[in-house]
Amino acid sequence: MTTHVTVWNEFRHERENDTVAELYPDGIHAAIADALEDDFSVETATLDEPDHGLTEAVLERTDVLTWWGHAAHDEVEDEIVDRVHDRVLEGMGLLVMHSGHYSKIFKRLMGTTCSLKWREAAETERLWVVEPSHPIADGIDEYIEVPEAEMYGERFDIPQPDTLVFNSWFEGGEVFRSGCCYTRGSGRIFYFRPGHETYPVYHQPEIRRVLHNAVDWLDGSTESSTTFGNADPIEQIDTSDERSVH
Repeated sequence: MTTHVTVWNEFRHERENDTVAELYPDGIHAAIADALEDDFSVETATLDEPDHGLTEAVLERTDVLTWWGHAAHDEVEDEIVDRVHDRVLEGMGLLVMHSGHYSKIFKRLMGTTCSLKWREAAETERLWVVEPSHPIADGIDEYIEVPEAEMYGERFDIPQPDTLVFNSWFEGGEVFRSGCCYTRGSGRIFYFRPGHETYPVYHQPEIRRVLHNAVDWLDGSTESSTTFGNADPIEQIDTSDERSVH
């Protein structure tokens, strides 16, 4: 069965900043979708659509949701955050990119501030592969060099990742956990750091390969078959006790 991916983006910088518009004339979401559409069924959704493009029907058919946000995290309605959160727990994969670390949904799933250090100076970044056996690192050399990047530095206030796939070094000397895997409920989450809007990061072949690999891995999530609530006994017992307050 074909994996269905919904690529979500604020789609604000591309309409308000000439530099971003030149790099991503159809939106960052279009560049990400282009990296995926050869092998997956892809649709896009943006902030200013009704329900931010994330209706119940859209999320129900989504196997993996990718998330890019920066300037308008607070404009995402809590009802939609609840909706996405529930789908992740049910088994939908979630790929959070770059400044999406401050999104409501990522902070909700992490349970922390997700704060970090940052600097915008078009400096070199090297993403070192620290877990080469992980499927997300498939086809990637020892490191990916990004010629121009916004620096993110530790301390990154997130829970310890289940698996750390990439660790970044920046020209200015900082390091950062840039490829973090988590499981929440039945859903998988991958945080991937690169993607500042004024640099052509999503046109870089190695970055696009990681996005493709990440969607493949995230689709390994499974719809929950766990049963919760009141349960019949497995063995024969006396159920005549009537002191329950339920």
